[in-house]
Amino acid sequence: MATVAKSGTPSLATRNPCPAHQVGSGFKAGEAIGAGDPCYLKASDGLVYKSIGTTANAAAKVDGWSAGASANGEAVTLLTDVDFYYGAAMSPGDRLYISLTAGAIQNATSAGGTGAIGKVIDATRIRVWASTY
Repeated sequence: MATVAKSGTPSLATRNPCPAHQVGSGFKAGEAIGAGDPCYLKASDGLVYKSIGTTANAAAKVDGWSAGASANGEAVTLLTDVDFYYGAAMSPGDRLYISLTAGAIQNATSAGGTGAIGKVIDATRIRVWASTY
């Protein structure tokens, strides 16, 4: 299992995502969130947090991916079924899963991240989607 490292700040590779790719905007961050982080919407407080795969619970699911960085309490836009410029020297075809580190991804399953949430397209780009519930 290897964490897929961000190379710089991830940016959207899908040129003009249609409204169907937007999970929502104007959500509030419950913590600092980076661009390209997999996130979930916490039911108890309605805030967005970075997904983490340490346990098979709601936090291990991905409702969407942050379009940009947001500080705690700021607005967050979540997208799904889009491409991001994400890393460097990645292996095309690798499936991606939620990591044991909040907001990170890896190329193998974790305790809570048993379903793929993305795929490496080429050395620098990934295709991402929401968890299957």
